[in-house]
Amino acid sequence: MLAAAIELFNRKGYDATSIGDIAESLGVTKSAIYHHVASKDQLLAEALDEALVGLEAAVRAAATADGSAHDRLRLVVRRSVEVLVAHQPAVTLLLRVHGNSETERSALQRRRTIDADLAGLVRLAADEGVLRRDLDPDLVSRLLFGMVNSLVEWYRASGPVSVDQLADAISTLAFEGLAAT
Repeated sequence: MLAAAIELFNRKGYDATSIGDIAESLGVTKSAIYHHVASKDQLLAEALDEALVGLEAAVRAAATADGSAHDRLRLVVRRSVEVLVAHQPAVTLLLRVHGNSETERSALQRRRTIDADLAGLVRLAADEGVLRRDLDPDLVSRLLFGMVNSLVEWYRASGPVSVDQLADAISTLAFEGLAAT
């Protein structure tokens, strides 16, 4: 049910999708949907959680991992790619929310927290002397996630590039470009 809702939210938009649309796509009645969820908003919250929980876990794992801030930052980028690929429809939906409801505003706040945590790692890596100090850590965080997030527009897991190749390429491109000189 959640996968069908996410697919419809992405294709038609959240506001244009009804519980009836979701039920029809599954070949069930609206009451069957309401047996499992209280509202369309609950489905949206669960869909956004699918994306956010993985991203939050990636940042949390890097924050508590051993190693330099630079190594932990690379770990966040790698894991973020893995989360995006594993949950591409949910991440796509997350990237399309604009704060039109309390559920969306909550998701956006969680994204801002993830960005701030990543910026903290960028700051620490710069303090270690591994990353450039002339770039604002908040901007670097947004650019790193922007690069990862752009994958929703073109990456297909069934294509010729594996998740590992993708994560390696993004990490190499990002961090060799950010390396201290």
